[in-house]
Amino acid sequence: MKRYKISHQTRYDFSGAVQLLPHTLRLRPREGHELRMESSTLALSPEATLRWQRDVEGNSVATATFNTRATRLQINSEVIIQQYDQAPYDFLVADYAVDYPFEYAQEDSVLLAPYRFHPRAQNPAVLKAWVDTVWQGGEALQSFALLLRLNQRIYEQVTYRRREEEGVQTAEQTLALGTGSCRDAACLFLAAARQLGFAARFVSGYLYSPASSGPFDPAGSTHAWAEVFLPGAGWKGFDPTIGSIVGAEHIAVAVARLPESVPPVAGAFHGLPGASMSVQVSVIELDQAPVA
Repeated sequence: MKRYKISHQTRYDFSGAVQLLPHTLRLRPREGHELRMESSTLALSPEATLRWQRDVEGNSVATATFNTRATRLQINSEVIIQQYDQAPYDFLVADYAVDYPFEYAQEDSVLLAPYRFHPRAQNPAVLKAWVDTVWQGGEALQSFALLLRLNQRIYEQVTYRRREEEGVQTAEQTLALGTGSCRDAACLFLAAARQLGFAARFVSGYLYSPASSGPFDPAGSTHAWAEVFLPGAGWKGFDPTIGSIVGAEHIAVAVARLPESVPPVAGAFHGLPGASMSVQVSVIELDQAPVA
């Protein structure tokens, strides 16, 4: 088990006093058998009324409503979690899905249908041609091995580039540029996996990255990756930005069929146009809690 403290501070400075409209916040990690919440605080200035819900994907979403005008919005989230995903390769794929290609069981296929459809392709022929370089029809290969190959291929061909702009590149844009953010690499993986017939979804969260030699801030960062549903194993995470499968250093906050569905903070305001935003994130590993 590993313990992490995650601090996420978001600040908006406006050009004058504005009326803040409701904001949705996806800052609380997804809890389950692999991740347990130890503590959580969420503070906003100006003060807001918070209402929590689970969205259609089971993500924890807070809606903040404000009753006062403000020239600045500060959102401070701090959580301490216990992460138990220490053996990401310890799983079994159902016999019928070990070898690629395979068909999802009927009862799963209905639920997974939205995750197999890729609506973002501008030029499907470009994506298909690239996917054909990853796997050619008739090649004998296990399903998990194919996904590892896809993950590694993106890691080798797409150079990480930090982007502050909103949105993501299309798969075709990322292939043409050969560069992209973690969001862009994850979306290329999604598009390719769906082209191959897999059910895949987008994941936003945090990455603990203590090695300063890597492309990420050693203090930790927001991050994005992809998950594929493998019968028998469930949703398995793949991180094409660093060329590995998802493990204890990845902390999932929200999952969705499309990346634009799960921004950490989303909202609007009435007032003079113009606002600047700054974000600070840290992910710190803590000592294991003493046994009571």
